[in-house]
Amino acid sequence: MPWRWPDRLWSMGEVPVGCLFVRHGQIVAEGRNSVNETRNATRHAEMNCVDIVIALCADLHEDPCTFFAQTEVVVSVEPCVMCTAALLDLGVTKVTYGCRNDRFGGCDSVFNAASLCEQSFSVVAGVQEETAMQLLKDFYKGTNPNAPVPKVKSAKRMDSA
Repeated sequence: MPWRWPDRLWSMGEVPVGCLFVRHGQIVAEGRNSVNETRNATRHAEMNCVDIVIALCADLHEDPCTFFAQTEVVVSVEPCVMCTAALLDLGVTKVTYGCRNDRFGGCDSVFNAASLCEQSFSVVAGVQEETAMQLLKDFYKGTNPNAPVPKVKSAKRMDSA
């Protein structure tokens, strides 16, 4: 049976993106988008995982740079340019993602953020791609209760002289 997004998360109105940080074969952080919930556009699944790892390093008295250098990222959708740049800067070793992000992808779909950095990581794309894409399609079929009300311009009437 294919994996599905939990019902409680659908009700939150967040774009269904999930992320795991894995170190030495163990999941050390898991996150999801919380942009609408927090009203903070930077609260992507990857960034939420970064915060968890930083807190974990503080608790374990470990150097975050060393920790991230031993960490792989698994995410349902290709990281955006912001998240890709952050992951590169943190020095993660590998990013595995499900479907491409044709609007904001930073691993290569829209922009290759690594082209501007000295660091790089290996990328594996298309893992469970259909499942990841279907989650997005299902989300966008509905309405986002947290989206701002669109400002529709009224048609201007031209008077003939």
